[in-house]
Amino acid sequence: MAKPRIVILGAGLGGAIAAFEIKDAVGDKADVHVVSQGDTFHFVPSNPWVAVHWRKREAIEVKLTPVFKKKGVAFTPIGAAKVTPTANRIELTDGTVVDYDYLVIATGPELAFDEIPGLGPHGGFTQSVCHVDHAETAAAAFDRFVENPGPIVVGAVQGASCFGPAYEFALILDTELRRRKIRDKVPMTFVTSEPYIGHLGLDGVGDTKGLLESEMRERHIKWITNAKVASVEAGMMHVEEIAEDGSVKAQHDLPFAYSMMLPGFRGVAAVRGVEGLVNPRGFILVDKHQRNPTFPNVMGLGVCVAIPPTGKTPVPVGVPKTGFMIESMVTAIAHNLKALVDGQPATAEATWNAFCLADFGDGGVVFIAQPQIPPRNVNWSASGSWVHLAKVGFEKYFLSKVRRGESEPFYEKLALEVMGLKKIKA
Repeated sequence: MAKPRIVILGAGLGGAIAAFEIKDAVGDKADVHVVSQGDTFHFVPSNPWVAVHWRKREAIEVKLTPVFKKKGVAFTPIGAAKVTPTANRIELTDGTVVDYDYLVIATGPELAFDEIPGLGPHGGFTQSVCHVDHAETAAAAFDRFVENPGPIVVGAVQGASCFGPAYEFALILDTELRRRKIRDKVPMTFVTSEPYIGHLGLDGVGDTKGLLESEMRERHIKWITNAKVASVEAGMMHVEEIAEDGSVKAQHDLPFAYSMMLPGFRGVAAVRGVEGLVNPRGFILVDKHQRNPTFPNVMGLGVCVAIPPTGKTPVPVGVPKTGFMIESMVTAIAHNLKALVDGQPATAEATWNAFCLADFGDGGVVFIAQPQIPPRNVNWSASGSWVHLAKVGFEKYFLSKVRRGESEPFYEKLALEVMGLKKIKA
């Protein structure tokens, strides 16, 4: 009798560690097969550093083919064109197909630059740090900018569901410009769809509102909240500030010589529109066991999973999926797949906690929310120069785990160390 085949679609932060942990869980009782666009893992949290030349892309990359081979995981570095859950099949972009008994969707999002005229690095006028390719493009644009500095606009547009990198990049830019002695030539504005600074799609964590507002005041960064970006043209961003009743409270025409705006997210094309699998935005519908209600042999984890917002806001604000939350989804899925392969019911549930290290180059803010959605058992935030050192150690540690194909969960341990202000060893 053939062994069941578990296919993991995506090999980013969630998909890569899922492959390792699922393989360790099921052992030789099932075949594990990863399908992903390209053969390289990128550590996305380091992209803001790449965009100001604090990292080279090679330093945050891992070639996955030898890692998966050593782990006993099959690997196809070709993207998916269409997922057909009624047939348990994935059609790839080269026309080949991959069949599965169980599917774990960990694709991450599609970046919806096209929803706002003039947005994005490809044919638009703003930069991005969502992908290392974008970060390299942003770094080249930054090099041109420093030769002729002017206003900067940074932030996150309507529909974005990851705000930490926007704050990071604004404050990293401030740090780098001060080091270059040209900060005095650069007015900065932070534009965000959040209802207040530090909301983060989570209705705040601890005193993230106070901490981030204080940082931005101290660094002379102005901000616009409840912002809807209407359009972007060369050197000018048109922003509508939305009132509580949904009306336009004010209109802002923001000149810029450099801009990085995080786009809205949606599900990838391979799953969008599949009835019963996704919501209208294309995100994977899952139950408390990470299983799709219509197709229970399909599971979802990470940014591609549908999570309702924490509450109504004047401008749409998505919920972030941080590494701690993603890791808990991975562990739940690994336990559930082991149970299913053994003929047992799937009962494991993810904890959905949040942990974030937001680096500002010369300091930073950290927050921990357990659970991610309020009300919480732990609602903690802090700031200090040590946060930068903690993120450097975190980057080294995570990349070393991927290179070794290690699956042991570590976010909870890391969160406890950070809350105790203990040294993080790489």
